[in-house]
Amino acid sequence: MDLESRGIPSGFVASTEFVQAAEAQGNSLGIHPKRVFVPHPIQDRTDTEMTELAGQAIESIIALVCDSQAPEAKL
Repeated sequence: MDLESRGIPSGFVASTEFVQAAEAQGNSLGIHPKRVFVPHPIQDRTDTEMTELAGQAIESIIALVCDSQAPEAKL
């Protein structure tokens, strides 16, 4: 990824519905960015549920952009 090549940590957050799509896209493009997958679905969650989900994911997301050696995380 261009950001990573410039020394800027990067990655993405997606729901578990997109694990296979992310792998396929990464294989197609020849890149495998760091990523955090959160439980699916997202769209019908309440604000309270989203806050809880964010709380569960925050450490992995922080590691995603702060630690260049952070592994992929699935919550």
